[in-house]
Amino acid sequence: MKVLVSPMNMEEAIESIKGGADIIDVKNPREGSLGANFPWVIKSIASVVKKSGKEVSATLGDLDFKPGTASLAALGAATSGADYIKVGLYGVRNSDEAVEMLSGVVKAVKDYDPDKKVVAAAYADFRRVGSISPLDLPDAGERARADGIMVDTAIKDGSTLFDHMSMDEIQAFVSAAHEKGLFVALAGSLTWEHIPVLKELGPDIIGVRTMVCESGRNSKIRSELVGKLMLAVR
Repeated sequence: MKVLVSPMNMEEAIESIKGGADIIDVKNPREGSLGANFPWVIKSIASVVKKSGKEVSATLGDLDFKPGTASLAALGAATSGADYIKVGLYGVRNSDEAVEMLSGVVKAVKDYDPDKKVVAAAYADFRRVGSISPLDLPDAGERARADGIMVDTAIKDGSTLFDHMSMDEIQAFVSAAHEKGLFVALAGSLTWEHIPVLKELGPDIIGVRTMVCESGRNSKIRSELVGKLMLAVR
């Protein structure tokens, strides 16, 4: 199980690397759950991360159903150095829309570099925002030829992944992804208490930010907390 940590600037990226995170996920929390950062920020962080032997992920934002916009954003993230390109299906309502949006993103990314990975993200609290159910994502991801899928929370109000999906639902999400040849990531305001349960569920990646920040999601990531998490996961 790999650990993905989401810094929003170079200082936090260096802290994440020092702590031993497997994947450095460049995002901008001020723009939402999967808020997009600037291409030049991704590029500068990627140049440092690659020297450390780590992988780089970049978020495209909590996107409306706009396949062209998503595809263009995905190409920007890919050319800026991201190995994983994550698209938040915030405004996507059903599987057909998801497939159309993801297919465009996959084509834009893979035409540029077939080794880069496209990750489709749904939201555990999908009912609150009116978006696609995470349980519809494994099939849509397979149809669009994405590489992986993930679930996060859209509204960062202190509630977690486990407040919005049952253990059975999360396990079904993980199992369906693996059956279809997709890797799977779990995120959504995860806490230290969730680590044993996450190990039991068996995702390929867990994604965190708040857990390794000094005092909440909008404070700073600390390397000692990242290191503590790595020890707990390993």
